[in-house]
Amino acid sequence: MADKHHYFFAVKLPNDVKSFLHNWIEQNREKFPFKRWVHEADYHITLAFLGFAEEEMKIKSIQSVSSAISDIGPFSLTLSNIGTFGSPKSPRIFWAGVNESQILNNLQKQVYQQCIEVGFQLDKKPFRPHITLARKWEGEQPFDINSLIPILSEDGKEVSFEVNEVVLYETHLDKSPKYKEYAVFSLK
Repeated sequence: MADKHHYFFAVKLPNDVKSFLHNWIEQNREKFPFKRWVHEADYHITLAFLGFAEEEMKIKSIQSVSSAISDIGPFSLTLSNIGTFGSPKSPRIFWAGVNESQILNNLQKQVYQQCIEVGFQLDKKPFRPHITLARKWEGEQPFDINSLIPILSEDGKEVSFEVNEVVLYETHLDKSPKYKEYAVFSLK
């Protein structure tokens, strides 16, 4: 039986931002004892999670998304703070956020809508752009909400970056890194 991979559309982060986040984690990891840390190559901002996708639907979504975002050009995002999803005392997801961006919100709406029109059943939760850094709190003490701080460079400055690509990733749960680029869309 063939492997059934899951797929998702996401904003691809530049390598220097991935390295910055990885280094920030290495310096702060002891403060945040999570069980599983995301591989630095796998950092991204999810736009639409498709789950398993038949070949025909994948092809249609690639064509549809490519056309829908063809008029969106590169844009800047700025890392903002860290946060969590799940129980406040024992979070399941630890993430880095980005400042509010209307362009990012519009991009997500375009991608999401195209996937719905192709026939995918997508999560209806509101879009909360984030970069997952780790999963499953395993600290001896409950998570302290006051430990959530802005993510800044060593000299205290915000970290901004240019978004140039959207990617359709394929998930390989048995590998690390586990996300493989399946299709890439350059923003022009």
